[in-house]
Amino acid sequence: MTLRSRFTLFTVFWLIFILILYNIFVYFFVIRVATRGEMQLLANKAELVADTLRKQNMQGYDDPKLLTDLYNANEMLRVVLTGGHIVNKIGTDEKLMNLPIDGTSSLISESLQADGNRIIFLTVPLYDAKGNYFGSVEGARRLTVLDSYVKILLSVLVATSAGAIVVAIFGTYWFTSRMTGPISQMVQTMREIDRSGKLHRVKLGGREESVELQQLVRAFNEMIDRLDRTIEHQKQFVADASHELKTPLTVIGSYADMLKRWGRDNEAIRDEAIEAISAETERLQKLIRSMLALAEAEQDDRVIVSRFDVAGVVRELAQMLGKTFSRDIRVHAPGSSIPMKGDKDKIRQLLLILLDNAIKYSKEPIDVRIRQDKTSVKLEVSDYGIGIPESEIPYLFERFYRVDTARHRRTGGSGLGLSIAKRIIDLHKGSVEVFSKPGSGTTISIQLPR
Repeated sequence: MTLRSRFTLFTVFWLIFILILYNIFVYFFVIRVATRGEMQLLANKAELVADTLRKQNMQGYDDPKLLTDLYNANEMLRVVLTGGHIVNKIGTDEKLMNLPIDGTSSLISESLQADGNRIIFLTVPLYDAKGNYFGSVEGARRLTVLDSYVKILLSVLVATSAGAIVVAIFGTYWFTSRMTGPISQMVQTMREIDRSGKLHRVKLGGREESVELQQLVRAFNEMIDRLDRTIEHQKQFVADASHELKTPLTVIGSYADMLKRWGRDNEAIRDEAIEAISAETERLQKLIRSMLALAEAEQDDRVIVSRFDVAGVVRELAQMLGKTFSRDIRVHAPGSSIPMKGDKDKIRQLLLILLDNAIKYSKEPIDVRIRQDKTSVKLEVSDYGIGIPESEIPYLFERFYRVDTARHRRTGGSGLGLSIAKRIIDLHKGSVEVFSKPGSGTTISIQLPR
């Protein structure tokens, strides 16, 4: 069942349920209020007769005028003395006139059924001046007119409810059609992508889509754009990797062939060939290590959490890399020890990648700043080298992305280090920001939960 059909059925079902409850409430409320009103009118007449008899000291109870002035069609009024003797009555309806005498000394009102019509019946007791029970005034009334109005009300409620349901069905179907239009368009776009193998964006129409659907379409288009960029970067990486692999393999093959021909007798050629083969082999090893590190980082989601001193790890790396590359790496920390919880080996790999990039792309001293608060640790690695253009910063951590091909050739980088670093940051639920200007250096700021 489609989303449109489900939403329509759900809406109509609840509308019918609410209408049924509403109609039942209105129907019985109107009957109750109207019946109470009719009962009150009849009670007023009976009370008027009782008051008249009390004023006359219970005399004249058999006077026909006592009831004639109060009589109305579809009614019955009578005066009943003690013992059930009817001394005065008025009415034309045989059913009402033959209603059994109540004969009780208390006020009674009730609703009865006769010939499919409702009848209200009322008994008002009579007491003389001494408080002795004298008899009662009884009245009855057919609710024929009221019942006809109730039937009209019921017909109106049914007709309006049916109309509301029909309007709701068409309105909901129209609304859901507009609401699911972009979703259907996205499904068609996905099928077209699957059929043709080419990425397509969903176009926002001129219709008034909801904010949520606009966000959904934009998110889908952003995903398509990102996939497109990723595919392009992968193609670029494959082309670059093929070229990088081809060059050292060609050099190795050429020098190996040279060794076969002249290397046995010419010591200079032999030394040159050995040196070249060694250098190209090292380049191959670096490239392959980078590719393996990326594959491992993307497949390994495990985070071995332990408590360690992040300041100690930074100082250890700064000392080791500083001696190895003869560079000044300055560590600024608020204390000798800054504890945090995380995967120590992955955090060390993250810092190694950032420091290695800073060493490659700058010749000035490198500053590493460590800050902490109650919930997080902030690490900043700043170099004062060539910097990064602002337009390139959003793509810096994407796989296979390199800012400058010439710079890559110079440094021997593969464009994979920062992708691995971003993966480690995401595994630790951290965040990263890059601040850079060409010629002024770069600062990479990382915030990790403590």
